[in-house]
Amino acid sequence: MSTTSTAHMRNPNVREVVVTGIGLALPGVATYGDLLGPLPGEGGFDPATGLSGRKLRHKDRASRLALRAAEFALHDAGLTDADATFTGAADSTAVVVSTNLGNVDSVCAATDTIAREGVRGLSPLGLPQTSSNVIAGWVAIRYGLRGPNLTVCNGVTGGLDALAWAQNLIVAGRAEAAVVVGVEPASDVTTKLLGKQSTDAAVAIVLEPANAAASGGARPRATIAGYARARDLAAALTCAGVAEEEFVGLWLGDEADAGAAQLFPATRRIDLEAQLGPLSGALGVLQCAAAAAHFEGGATGNVLATAGGPHHDAAAALLLTP
Repeated sequence: MSTTSTAHMRNPNVREVVVTGIGLALPGVATYGDLLGPLPGEGGFDPATGLSGRKLRHKDRASRLALRAAEFALHDAGLTDADATFTGAADSTAVVVSTNLGNVDSVCAATDTIAREGVRGLSPLGLPQTSSNVIAGWVAIRYGLRGPNLTVCNGVTGGLDALAWAQNLIVAGRAEAAVVVGVEPASDVTTKLLGKQSTDAAVAIVLEPANAAASGGARPRATIAGYARARDLAAALTCAGVAEEEFVGLWLGDEADAGAAQLFPATRRIDLEAQLGPLSGALGVLQCAAAAAHFEGGATGNVLATAGGPHHDAAAALLLTP
């Protein structure tokens, strides 16, 4: 497997990308500060009320979750007005979504209808939901964002990969900001595919160049310093430029990875999936939100977010700094 890396981002001559907005649509979690634990287990986002409304009609569950998270993140970044109208540079704002099971319920519903009634049984209102890029499309349509628009379906590393893709778009000058959404829905279909109860999870991160954030009055929460996806975690850490002497104050990763635990034995570790359940493509983006909470709480040290490993086809590592 080829190695993908953006470790060169630690070069001071390269455009620095920072987190300026965070939004969650995650039951039982009121703020991203809760991700550092212990989780309150109640309150926060309520899908029963939070996924209703005129602007959310005729959309699949994952798209509705993503739209809510994006709404909160853009407001947090100061990029919407009192009417929730986007006020940033719409022509150069990208949308990057990470999801593996996002609209699978819509696809399965469409295939069931075809099996029973033929193609004439399909509703024109439901067909857009079968597109693999429907979630990113709805976010862009809602806010009039005309920058690059893509979906990453890359397994457990997808969330970290999506952050890296958004970072690359900004560094390359293809975008001046990016809305990164990690989303997975809970439904009978996803539970059947996973073999266990799925998790409603959506998190949105707004990324901007550090200089633009400073001039616009935004409050940077974290800086993306290095990233790599490789055949295993050790290779990913090396390619991301993370050395054993790195001052890592928090490691967001799988606590069951005994080999990884030996690298930074004194570092605090949090396994978000152990607390919240299966997160799939939303994991990496949620880890970025937890990293921001770590820095805002005044804790010392960088944050290392990892996903994948021995039981997956690859591993990814993302280093975030204050």
